[in-house]
This record gives sequence, structure tokens and C-alpha cells, in this order.
Amino acid sequence: MAREFEVRREQDLPATPEQVWQAVATGAGNLGWLYPMEVEPRVGGKVTRADGTVVTWEPPHHFAVRVSLDSGFSNTLTYLIDPLDDGTSHLRMGIHWVHTGVVEEHWDTKADAAEKHVDFYQHSLPEYLRHFAGRPAVYVKAARPEPTDDPADFAALRRRLGLADDTAVGDRLSIDLPGTDGDPTEVVVDWLSPDFVGLRGPDALYRFFNGSSWNWPIWVGHHLFAEDTDEELATKAWNAWLNGA
Repeated sequence: MAREFEVRREQDLPATPEQVWQAVATGAGNLGWLYPMEVEPRVGGKVTRADGTVVTWEPPHHFAVRVSLDSGFSNTLTYLIDPLDDGTSHLRMGIHWVHTGVVEEHWDTKADAAEKHVDFYQHSLPEYLRHFAGRPAVYVKAARPEPTDDPADFAALRRRLGLADDTAVGDRLSIDLPGTDGDPTEVVVDWLSPDFVGLRGPDALYRFFNGSSWNWPIWVGHHLFAEDTDEELATKAWNAWLNGA
């Protein structure tokens, strides 16, 4: 019997449909808020993330990608972009998983993780559009080598960032981050939950992911917009920081 999982989200975005399309349907746009995902701009075009295929290409209003695996699993990601009267946009986003074969282990864990990650990423999209739209981005990912199921590990990372127990979204902090030549960076807390921390700097969206909820490694996936960013050096610096060096 087929098993299905679906996530749907809607939001108004501070950008034109063309700007939203650029953010969600191009490789350059995805680097600014999501993760590296190159898109061949046509129906049937290849999508580098998980060997997906473009199934709908109607710029700037309707974009969809599907991943199908031999195991019987398929995942369809859909964006519908509608113009609003004030020149901004309304986005309807959906993810639909279907598994027609033997359901893989940890299905419920992966579904829970997917839904929470969707909320975090969909929050990052308007942050990008509002503050960094059109700026070239470098995506930096770093991770600890081992999974964890202990929430204390992410709590320690939060303390290392300088987040107090009463820190709230909207608070401004001055923190030491790798790759900043030792100068404190002024950031705004734009997301705070047991599973994620989001910090917005003048030239970056810093994203911290707690793996303990799903027995995964703790990791970071940052979007860096400074013109002189060196991806290799930044990745090395964040790996060193994340792993305690």
C-alpha cells in the first residue's frame, strides 16, 4: 500500500513574481536561501539536487521538480507564484512524497525533519528577498562527523554563539565568527527554535541545524554575500569552528 506525506505552505513575499522566480527556480537564487540546486530551465531539464527533473516550467508563475527512485519513492516540489496588487507576490509551496514499495526505515523521523526544515527554509526565503535579493551568494556547509541524540550538544553551540536563555527573535548581538579577522560581527536573531538558529548579518544569513532531534549530526549551512568570500577558506574555517578547533 502506498504511503504519502505532504507539506503545504503559503506566504506573501516582499518581491515581484520575477524576483521570486529567480530565487526559487535558478541555481544562483537557491544559493541565497536554500542550498545548491542547479536547474536546467525547461520541462525535462535536469536538477542537480538528488537527480531531479523539471516537470513544470512556466516562468514566472509555476515551477515544479520531481525526484523518482527505483525503490518506488517519488518527491515532487512545487512553487506557485501569484502577483499582488502592490507589486509583491504570494507564494504557494508544496512537497509531496509518495512511496509505493516497501516503506523505508525511519519514515516518520524523516517526515518530521522535512516539515520542520521546510518551515525554516521558507522563513529564509523572505529574509533573502528582503535583504539580499540579486546579490551573488556563496553557500558554505560544515558538519560534525558524528550524529547526536543529546539536545545538550546544540544547547552548548547556542551558548558558544552567545545566545542566552532569554534571547529572542529580533535581538541584536555582537558575536565572534570565523572568517571575520577577529572583529565581532553584528547580527540579528531572525529565527530561534529547539531545532534551528538563524542569524542575519550585514553580508550573510547564518543557519545552524540541530541534529539531535533526529539523531543526525549538528551542521551549518550559511549563505554568504560578501564580494570577497572564498568558499574553500570559509568552509574550512566553519568546519574548524564547528568541531571545536
